[in-house]
Amino acid sequence: MSKLTNYNLETAPEESKPLLENSIKAYGNIPNLHGVLAGAPGLLNAYQSIHELFVNSSFDNDELTVVWQTINVEHACHYCVPAHTAIAKMMKVDDAITEALRNGTELPSEKLQVLHETTLKIVRDRGYIKEEDIQAFYAAGYEERQLLEIILGLSQKVISNYVNHIAETPVDDAFQKFAWKKEGQTA
Repeated sequence: MSKLTNYNLETAPEESKPLLENSIKAYGNIPNLHGVLAGAPGLLNAYQSIHELFVNSSFDNDELTVVWQTINVEHACHYCVPAHTAIAKMMKVDDAITEALRNGTELPSEKLQVLHETTLKIVRDRGYIKEEDIQAFYAAGYEERQLLEIILGLSQKVISNYVNHIAETPVDDAFQKFAWKKEGQTA
């Protein structure tokens, strides 16, 4: 049971109803996260908009997954790690990438490893990233655009991860088989 209301089409605020209809069109149902976000129509709108912008960024599916899951795991999000594991499977991302991210092991390519490490540094250091880390990111084949797009992905994940922490959003049935808990995490 969520600590916050998990809305549906009948119970949601009027402004959230068209946004929940978008969720149904996209996913075939209303993911529990979207139901909770519906309590603040502006937040659900922002989340859906940022998601669309990030999916259409310059990152490929592997890179999107690296950014999303790096942040989800760092934030210990009980909901988003399994959700993005399922999403990665739908996006045909190699299971080796997903498992490395979930388990904190090396990624299968140096370029993805640098993306992971850069994302982690941005999250942990609140955007105060050292010049040598930026240069290592560029040396791996990324550009300024991708550095900024990490922040776009982080914006989306702050919304979902933080809401899930507060709400204790129940993991959707479709994601249950990918349940995850950060090692040493008690909650």
